[in-house]
Amino acid sequence: MDNQQDTQHDNQQDTQPRSDARPVLEGPDIARVLTRIAHEIVERAKGADDVVLLGIPTRGVFLAQRLATKLEQVTERKIPVGSLDITMYRDDLRMHPPRALARTDIPGDGIDGKLVVLVDDVLFSGRTIRAALDALNDIGRPRAVQLAVLVDRGHRELPIRADYVGKNLPTSLRETVKVQLAEEDGRDTVLLGAKRTAPGAQQ
Repeated sequence: MDNQQDTQHDNQQDTQPRSDARPVLEGPDIARVLTRIAHEIVERAKGADDVVLLGIPTRGVFLAQRLATKLEQVTERKIPVGSLDITMYRDDLRMHPPRALARTDIPGDGIDGKLVVLVDDVLFSGRTIRAALDALNDIGRPRAVQLAVLVDRGHRELPIRADYVGKNLPTSLRETVKVQLAEEDGRDTVLLGAKRTAPGAQQ
């Protein structure tokens, strides 16, 4: 969820990494961690019979779809997957210009009594996930909610942690994490770089 409309997403990818950004995950790495997360979900959920995956737009949706495919390979059953737009539930709506709404797509059987696994690309402050929990509350009553992220970069502002993490990536607040996925960006990579500073801004 790091496209132009998501200016203040958890991972703060509104500030793009400089050209010297270095890759910390490449395509094969991303595939491997998604396979591992799929096995972890199956183990923890004892078969994943009631699992529903909901991706947070934008890139969380693509990751959820890939994770569903991995789970289907492991469980040999169809895994419901959808998307959850959290735009109207953010706590910074008054601080920034209006943004376009993304799509919420809940699988036909709903989420009541299900184990919902939220999927996002980067976990940072935790505010996006708090908004996602509020959005879920208006949709139904899951049995439990878990969180899977590709990257956890730290710096939490709320008591939220991921149940499944592709890579723990210690960062400073002067760094930015950029996830690129083939569906949106034409390639799979996670880049770590220094934040660009606007001209005249204090360092």
